[in-house]
Amino acid sequence: MDILIVVDMQNDFVYGSLKNDEAIKIVPNVKKYIDNFSGEVLYTKDTHYGNYLDTNEGKHLPIKHCILGTVGHNIIKELDPKNAKVFQKETFGSVELACYLEYVNSKNKINNVVLIGVCTDICVLANAVVIKTHLPEINVIVESSCCAGITKKSHKAALCAMKSLQIEVR
Repeated sequence: MDILIVVDMQNDFVYGSLKNDEAIKIVPNVKKYIDNFSGEVLYTKDTHYGNYLDTNEGKHLPIKHCILGTVGHNIIKELDPKNAKVFQKETFGSVELACYLEYVNSKNKINNVVLIGVCTDICVLANAVVIKTHLPEINVIVESSCCAGITKKSHKAALCAMKSLQIEVR
């Protein structure tokens, strides 16, 4: 069994308050990858609240984004999750997602977990590490052509870091 995780492809990261040209460029690749994937597809959503600027993250990144109930929190329309399971996460990596994968693996052996989305250097990296930590024997793959970092340089640095953690980068 293979699982695809679409990380934080939300309006605020692609078109909104944290708009990024690199994120916009990967949308067609991400859509094609999802459409051609034969396993289970899961989504994550960066989720914040009205008090975001008072949080530790908000003090380091003082730009409101992905506020629950706003358009910016939604997955971009091109990648409508339909009936897929969506994990709302209040931090960079989702322990809930990793625990769900542990459960799935106990029922049906997972061969590969593939991650795509944004930002390579924050949430893709964090989720890959959390998953690899919870399921060290599972092949964790990051599809680099379907990921975008804050900058090209930080994207490449994150890919290098993941390789050193035995995460396969394609």
